[in-house]
Amino acid sequence: MKDFLLRRARTTDLDAVCALLTASKLPVEGVAEALGNFVVAEGNFSIVGAVGLELYGRYALLRSAVVAPSWQGYGVGRALVGEALSKARSTEIRTVFLLTTTAENYFPSFGFIRIERDDVPAELQESPELKGACPSTATVMRLEL
Repeated sequence: MKDFLLRRARTTDLDAVCALLTASKLPVEGVAEALGNFVVAEGNFSIVGAVGLELYGRYALLRSAVVAPSWQGYGVGRALVGEALSKARSTEIRTVFLLTTTAENYFPSFGFIRIERDDVPAELQESPELKGACPSTATVMRLEL
């Protein structure tokens, strides 16, 4: 078992978060602007995972869920997503959306369901991920809180 802690992302975490995303071939567009709503996992004195929320009124986009390969399988991803959803539940957010090209079978365990891209509210269409950072073939999912 590997020990890690979750904490709110700091400005100084930006490079480490972007490096994890780049290594996993995930988009970094919009990360800097949303970093205040990111949670990171820290293990062995380095960032080993991250997930963020982009907020759009009563909606949020869960984005940039990433775990370093050597830390996968230790519950880091589940803890990160759980923490992000907990934070969303404690606000005015009522619905969380996400786009994924690789984890459409993972997120239903949190209650996410697959939807059509056209069913995403107009407010979220301003997200860098929906404006092209994620491919148009990405699976879109929704969770009602």
